[in-house]
Amino acid sequence: MNRSGVSATPAAGTLESHAPRQTREIGRAIGAAALPGTLLALIGPLGAGKTELAKGVAEGLGVTTVVNSPTFVLMNEHDGRLRLFHVDAYRLEDPDEAFAAGLLDDRAAAGLTVVEWADRLAAQLPAERLELTIEPEPAGVNRRRISWRASGPDHLRLVADALLDR
Repeated sequence: MNRSGVSATPAAGTLESHAPRQTREIGRAIGAAALPGTLLALIGPLGAGKTELAKGVAEGLGVTTVVNSPTFVLMNEHDGRLRLFHVDAYRLEDPDEAFAAGLLDDRAAAGLTVVEWADRLAAQLPAERLELTIEPEPAGVNRRRISWRASGPDHLRLVADALLDR
């Protein structure tokens, strides 16, 4: 245990979502409990619900602007309780491009960063993060399995505050 009473050992778990509304609710809980420097690494195929979860995070932060996937601009910034940096790595050819473009820099320490298609940046992302892998069930079933893995004391605290009672 560390000073905050949260184990420093990485933790993992699984949630289910049966509707886009539930995926947003999970994101909303994360956004409401997040601290500056939070990094959410979202992984999943097209249509899995990554942007839906990001919209919920924005709602939890009190963001009032429209949050859409920043696929063509790579990153959108939104004002809220914490500044939201919403990154989409789908179109990046190489993880180094994210740093060259200034997508992952020191500004994130004061806000919350959501990275969609985070698996494309895997080795370049900080070790301390909350990784959420969204896996849709077979066609015709509107259910998602959301596997999470938290590393670092702040992200472990975030999981304890936002996800463990679900």
